[in-house]
Amino acid sequence: MKATVAVIGAGSWGTTLANLLSKKGEDVQLWAYEPEVAEAIRERHVNPIYLPDIPLSPSLRATSSLAEAVEGATVLVSVSPAQHVRRILAGIAADLPHGTLVVSASKGIETSTLDTMAEVLDDILPAPVAKRASFLSGPSFALEVAQEHPTAVAVASRSTEAAQETQALFQTDYFRVYTNPDVRGVELGGALKNVIALAAGMADGLGFGHNTRAALITRGLAEMARLGTALGASPLTFAGLAGMGDLILTCTGGLSRNRQVGIRLGKGERLSAILGDMKMVAEGVETSRAAHDLALREGIEMPIVSEVYRVLFEDKPAADAVRALMLREPRPEQWQ
Repeated sequence: MKATVAVIGAGSWGTTLANLLSKKGEDVQLWAYEPEVAEAIRERHVNPIYLPDIPLSPSLRATSSLAEAVEGATVLVSVSPAQHVRRILAGIAADLPHGTLVVSASKGIETSTLDTMAEVLDDILPAPVAKRASFLSGPSFALEVAQEHPTAVAVASRSTEAAQETQALFQTDYFRVYTNPDVRGVELGGALKNVIALAAGMADGLGFGHNTRAALITRGLAEMARLGTALGASPLTFAGLAGMGDLILTCTGGLSRNRQVGIRLGKGERLSAILGDMKMVAEGVETSRAAHDLALREGIEMPIVSEVYRVLFEDKPAADAVRALMLREPRPEQWQ
């Protein structure tokens, strides 16, 4: 049976997911904040700002009216930047039918509350809808999915049935979806890897090589798992697609916005200038703030996260941050 899908957020990832579902034959309406983006998708079947080189499905509809986008929808896919999800969905959440399948594809932690997107949805959605919410994450550059490069991701939900519904909805011959019951781990993996990608980018910008990047990826994963398990996640999740998989992609791939921000920081540019040049959001910047505060709250040592935070928000030179990491007190590789 054809689903009626509202995709909220017409950035590169929201547009890609909407296009994927539309090409599968689902009835998809994409909500764009910018009216000119919605008009271009309707009239020319292209997103000229966020995905300019990809022809979009002629059947994909678009609107800048949130009420119009969600009218009659049986599935709502939330792909707004993490810091805006609560505000955007709050106005429509109470009116969602209890059978609506909500799929979150935003990767981040709300800085004002330190809530994951699952906790945000628990706050604003009707309880029966929130209990069935699914969370899509994993190594997936939007452009490569839009170009139909083989990709594997994970979907987590507290409801096995909802996870399987989401899996079936998004599964194609180039987009493979695995289910995972660990909502907390899948969400934290998708959010925290962006912080480590900033660090990896800084190392690249400083001119360091593969040794440094491998060290940051490996020790970054240890930090992610340390915080995740303290918050109730399964450590195995961090060895999977939403953990190591997404971490490798974001720390090494040329399409990684967070890595690009890190490279420019490593070369000495100021954060305000970097962000002023960007059309799309680098989620790792605000997630660095949230991860730093979460680590302090939970009493978890996260030295890479701490140094990224200092570079971003305390103007510490990236080279000094690397030196501080290298000169920490020696210790065993595995410790609690």
